[in-house]
Amino acid sequence: MAGQQFQYDDSGNTFFYFLTSFVGLIVIPATYYLWPRDQNAEQLRLKSLRRVHGRCLWYRLRLMKSQQSIVPTLKKAALLFGWAVFLLLAYKVSKLDREYQEYNPYEVLNLDAGASVAEIKKQYRVLSLKHHPDKGGDEAMFMKLAKAYSALTNEESRKNWETYGNPDGPRVTSFGIALPAWIVDQKNSMLVLLVYGLAFMVILPVVVGTWWYRSIRYSGDQILINTTQLFMHFMYKTPTMNMKRLVMVLTAAFEFDPRSNKEAIIRPTDNIEVPQLIRELGNINVKKKEPPFCYPYSLKARVLLLTHLARMDVSEDIEEDQRFVVKKGPALLQEMINVGCQLTMMATSRGGLRAPRLTSIENCMKLSQMVVQGLQEAKSPLLQLPHFEEEHLRYCISKKYKVRTLQDLVSLKDSDRRNMLRFLGDEKYDEVMVVLGSFPYINMETKLQVLDDEDSHNITAGSIVTVTVTLTRKRMCEMFEKEENAPLPTEEANTEEQGDAKNKAKVWQNKNKGAKKAAKSKKKKLTKKKPVTQQQAKGDKTAKQANGNVAGNEVAPSKEEEEDLSDKGSESDEAEGNKDSPSERDEESDKQSDTELDEIAGDDEEEWEALQQSIQRRERALLETKSKVTHPVYSLYFPEEKQEWWWLYIADRKEQTLVSMPNHVCTLKDTEEVELKFPAPSKTGNYQYSVILRSDSFMGLDQVKPLKLEVHEAKAMLDNHPQWDIPETEEEEDDPEDSDGIEESEEDEEDND
Repeated sequence: MAGQQFQYDDSGNTFFYFLTSFVGLIVIPATYYLWPRDQNAEQLRLKSLRRVHGRCLWYRLRLMKSQQSIVPTLKKAALLFGWAVFLLLAYKVSKLDREYQEYNPYEVLNLDAGASVAEIKKQYRVLSLKHHPDKGGDEAMFMKLAKAYSALTNEESRKNWETYGNPDGPRVTSFGIALPAWIVDQKNSMLVLLVYGLAFMVILPVVVGTWWYRSIRYSGDQILINTTQLFMHFMYKTPTMNMKRLVMVLTAAFEFDPRSNKEAIIRPTDNIEVPQLIRELGNINVKKKEPPFCYPYSLKARVLLLTHLARMDVSEDIEEDQRFVVKKGPALLQEMINVGCQLTMMATSRGGLRAPRLTSIENCMKLSQMVVQGLQEAKSPLLQLPHFEEEHLRYCISKKYKVRTLQDLVSLKDSDRRNMLRFLGDEKYDEVMVVLGSFPYINMETKLQVLDDEDSHNITAGSIVTVTVTLTRKRMCEMFEKEENAPLPTEEANTEEQGDAKNKAKVWQNKNKGAKKAAKSKKKKLTKKKPVTQQQAKGDKTAKQANGNVAGNEVAPSKEEEEDLSDKGSESDEAEGNKDSPSERDEESDKQSDTELDEIAGDDEEEWEALQQSIQRRERALLETKSKVTHPVYSLYFPEEKQEWWWLYIADRKEQTLVSMPNHVCTLKDTEEVELKFPAPSKTGNYQYSVILRSDSFMGLDQVKPLKLEVHEAKAMLDNHPQWDIPETEEEEDDPEDSDGIEESEEDEEDND
């Protein structure tokens, strides 16, 4: 009977198969993930951004890093070495002798499969004469020929070959272990055990433990857990946090402590340079003894951040530390906003807890803008542009132009803008216009509804309100084109049209006044007309005649026309009198009810389609993973490339509270649809909220849109719904059928018996 036999690889052939597979499993994925991307593509991308971002600090640092870095070269060398080893092993394997081959007697006799017995005998005779040992042939080859001939001509041997793959019948199955025999040799047992214990009992636990210890110290956003707890403590302790206090809490993060983060460095020169910067900055609460604000790392980080906001020059020794602090700023502020939202949710759900005020959360957003742009809170947004200095602002805020924001600068005519910026040369002016044209302008549209409800537009107390906000990003240069292509008022236009054109709001200004006027005019049109008496009708006729004589546009009706009108009026009166019959009234009411039902059905279908589309959008959003690479931010003093991201939320300005949690929109490239959900107030009435859009990178581009909420009483739940009212006649009709069925089944059982 056949058995099994395990043996180690004495020749080392199978070990090369194992080694080749192992190296291939490492080299192929490593090449896909670690091979440096095309440097030419990165250079082309930087070249395309040079016209706009050429003066930005992050652009210059990225350009220097791409030119000086040797890391891509080392990666390529290591991967090429791995591929060389892999190809060498593959070549070695290809040259090894095949030890395990399937036995095929046709190949031994050099015949095609399915050859006839006559062909087999003829071929065997020819080859046996050639390889016979008595005639100087190969004895081993002669034995193979005899075995193959027997396998194809002898019935028992042929059956064994077809069943077991061997003419001699089943044989011992041999399994080779892809390890050389010297590994299990008794002489080398201690060395093998030592290597095994070192690899799996020392190195592996140390690596896993180190990774685990580092990972548990950070949150999902790669922020230290201790920093999150610190933010939560101070956000709860001081619900209303001004900008100065916020800077102190931000710079107290453990990311700046060398004991918690190895990237943070305390230099010996800090004792000389930091006090000097403190004297230049002025009052920054140095004497405050509250921990951790009084710790050296916190004081240093605060000084470096404030010098960045003041755009002060620092020495080369601590410039690297300043860049490290500034880089960490936006991520830490986002974590602080998340902490504020968590505290707000806990306060609304549990009660009794102090929630952070809206000003504290909005100050975090403002500070993020200030850190990215390197500007203080009270500075003009125009200083975000290149070649703008403090002394140049007097040209902009003069009585003639009154330009204080970026939108005001865009709204000027090209000639006025060039005259105002006469302190800039032509090249500098063109650069300013290119940068200003690259700034974003967001068009925000809101839609208020209650999903999964019969009447989606009726907001009841306690219902979940969904505000769908559609954000469309445009560039400021498109606003330039609109200003240039706008038609100028002609001379023939009357003074009223000119006045209306002057009073028109700009593109980015809210059009609340126009909306209110339109609503008032609609209300006037919808008011019912009062019945006109004969005297009033006569007075109207005389007034129309007078107006016609004065204006010359309307002509008084002649007698024939009056007779025709009177005839038509009498006919209409007769028709109305005939319609007053009961049968015609019933017909009209039926028609009206049918049309109302059709309208309701059409509205239901539209709402159903809209609901299905929203569900499909949500499913697509869950499956799709959008890239967070949107548009690079123009920032003169930020040391790292930053993408345009936005915060979108609903707030109650009067109560200074958040209505919906801020949604960090990180995928707005062209158009993005965001859903904000919040519970409606428990009391009925009218509420005034605000939909707020804030940038995390630009100053002066925030938008606020009013949101009116009219809350009605919730519908009472029906205890006895009509669909559950079953008439007694139906129950009586069902009972005899059931009884008949029982009797019939009993009779059937008796018959079967």
